[in-house]
Amino acid sequence: MSKQSKAKRDKRKKQAPRRPFARLNAQQQIQNHAVLVNEEGQVVAAIGLQGNEWLLAIGGQTMGNADNPVPMLAMLKHLANVQEKEGRKVTLEYSAQLQQMIDDLAADEGKTADDYLAGLVAEFEGVEGEEATDVAEASEAAEQADAPTADADEQPKA
Repeated sequence: MSKQSKAKRDKRKKQAPRRPFARLNAQQQIQNHAVLVNEEGQVVAAIGLQGNEWLLAIGGQTMGNADNPVPMLAMLKHLANVQEKEGRKVTLEYSAQLQQMIDDLAADEGKTADDYLAGLVAEFEGVEGEEATDVAEASEAAEQADAPTADADEQPKA
């Protein structure tokens, strides 16, 4: 390093424009629009709006974001259905703004809001069923590959 490098650096700092202090919690607050609550009153999952971005939070962790919250709502509704099948009581509540978005999208397709949302939920159930079938087929194939055949048991005697 040269002897003048500190002087040059200090000169650049003085000439640089002043930056405002970074404030803690400067981000916009998140407004909850859909909440999945278990029987103890704990929030299991939620959809919130922060600025123009929709966020999905599950178990206190932000899992994703999107411009359209309706598929996330369908995922929460599917999660609620799965929880109820397992014997847990959960409730899903969502805002009027989110309901209006569903109504508008359903009207574009000529369906009712309930039918539109049920169709989206059915897509998640179909994906889950396909994954279960794929896993079952893969495990069955692995079992067949691991199982010794009758030919392999018979060793030629020399």
